[in-house]
Amino acid sequence: MADSSDPNSGNSHAAYWRANIKVLLILVGVWFFASFGMGIIAVDFLDEFAFMGFPFGFWMAQQGSIVVFLIIIAIYAIVMNRMDKRHGVEEDDVEGQDFEI
Repeated sequence: MADSSDPNSGNSHAAYWRANIKVLLILVGVWFFASFGMGIIAVDFLDEFAFMGFPFGFWMAQQGSIVVFLIIIAIYAIVMNRMDKRHGVEEDDVEGQDFEI
């Protein structure tokens, strides 16, 4: 029987991918809400507010969804690095190693 503390066990592998998929679904949901929800569906309501001199719905459709997407990328990288360490699958530190091509 596989030890659940072993990073190479099937249970650990399945738990890692469940956590990975959970993070992905949450972040894709945020991305969908920011781009489609705020930029298309709620644009008329959001246009009642101004942001940087522009109607907020217009700004979200043109610039805001891009900013949210960049923030999502940073959050994903941070969360996945922590998750990799927790599950024992982090990448080795390559600083100071010589690579020959």
